[in-house]
Amino acid sequence: MELFPGLPNHVALECLIRIPFDQFPVAASICSGWKAEIQLPEFRRHRKTAGLARSLIVVSNSQVNPTRNRHTTKLPDPLLYRLALCDPETGSWSELPPVPGFSDGLPMFCHLVGVGSELVLIGGCDPLTWQVLDSVFIYNFVSGMWRRGADMPGGKRLFFGCASDSNQMVYVAGGHDKEKNALKSILAYDVTKNKWIKLPDMKKERDECKGLFHDGKFYVIGGYPTEMQGQFERDAEIFDITTWQWDSVQKNFLVDAMCARTCVCSGDSHMYTCCEGNVMTRVGTSWQVLVGLPVEVSNVTYMTAWRGKLLVFGSSKFGDHKVFAMDLKNNTWAKLDVPEEYSSHVQLGCCLEI
Repeated sequence: MELFPGLPNHVALECLIRIPFDQFPVAASICSGWKAEIQLPEFRRHRKTAGLARSLIVVSNSQVNPTRNRHTTKLPDPLLYRLALCDPETGSWSELPPVPGFSDGLPMFCHLVGVGSELVLIGGCDPLTWQVLDSVFIYNFVSGMWRRGADMPGGKRLFFGCASDSNQMVYVAGGHDKEKNALKSILAYDVTKNKWIKLPDMKKERDECKGLFHDGKFYVIGGYPTEMQGQFERDAEIFDITTWQWDSVQKNFLVDAMCARTCVCSGDSHMYTCCEGNVMTRVGTSWQVLVGLPVEVSNVTYMTAWRGKLLVFGSSKFGDHKVFAMDLKNNTWAKLDVPEEYSSHVQLGCCLEI
């Protein structure tokens, strides 16, 4: 099938890969040939090779409950969250369509991961009833639509670690069950096949752990067992995807006994975290201070890596929410301008390359 009448397909493909990512749904609706081409993994790889891929940040961004009647109560409005899309290269912000069935707000404490050209949202709590969810929703940037994935098996869990290999698989580990018992079970979700796979258990229970995918391995960092409620541990367990086995537990993996939510990996195979007002990098088996955080950021709520930079979302001592980017080549900070409607608390997020 000719993509463009009268043009060789390799020339037509050079035209298609130059379509802006936010116009993919329009292009895919033109004809079945364009839609099939844009959906191929090779299309993403071709865009990346040509230097046309864009790094996008999706965050859970707070907003005031618009349905609340301010005249009948003096109670503060509860925070509800929506999905906001940031293009850090252009500084543009936009809102993604609501998750089906959650027009009143995003599930609280859900997880967001990027898999290919899709965004996967897993679990969390209903923002109105606080019921723990095992649901999976997938947003496709080509079609511009959500679809429902297979529910997470093994009982409902909350505050688990989660990460993706960015290509096909999502990994879920630990958290706690409905009785607040910490878990050591781990699952993998194949987005392409819409299928869950049970993996070998971790050696330890880990509630509120951090999941990272780094150099072909799934890291489960920190957390705490049932009897140590809220007392974080410093160790980590690493699952080797190739051998399908756990490495030995790495003791003293973290800088301190703390929540590991700011731990991130970058494209340069380095790992970073925020601790005591500094950005630190892991060198060998130890952490070294890289640079101090901007003075306007006293509390980091979310951090991610993109194209040789770290992006930090945080708040000042006065509650103002800021976004800063740090260039990893020279360790310098630059403040990002954020539209007022998006300059609120960010709970979590993920980075995709499209």
